Amino acid sequence: MKTLVLYRPNSEFARSVDEFVHEFKTRSGEKLLEIVNIDSREGARIAELYGLMQYPAILVLQADGFMQKSWEGGSLPLVDEVISYTRT
Repeated sequence: MKTLVLYRPNSEFARSVDEFVHEFKTRSGEKLLEIVNIDSREGARIAELYGLMQYPAILVLQADGFMQKSWEGGSLPLVDEVISYTRT
């Protein structure tokens, strides 16, 4: 499993996303977390591929790229909820 966080670093949600990322890394141990700027080429490609319409967005992806779960918009999920989807 892989977890992606797509957001704009200089937006009103940047601080809450940074805090979420820090807490995720602290609690999850070895779980893979990838942070992607939505304005980058890769970020735009991922947003289009998974049909994302709101940001920030958090995606939990299986090894084959299938989306297990996603959250979109300013209301971030609980860190423990995201971690629970990353367990295989």
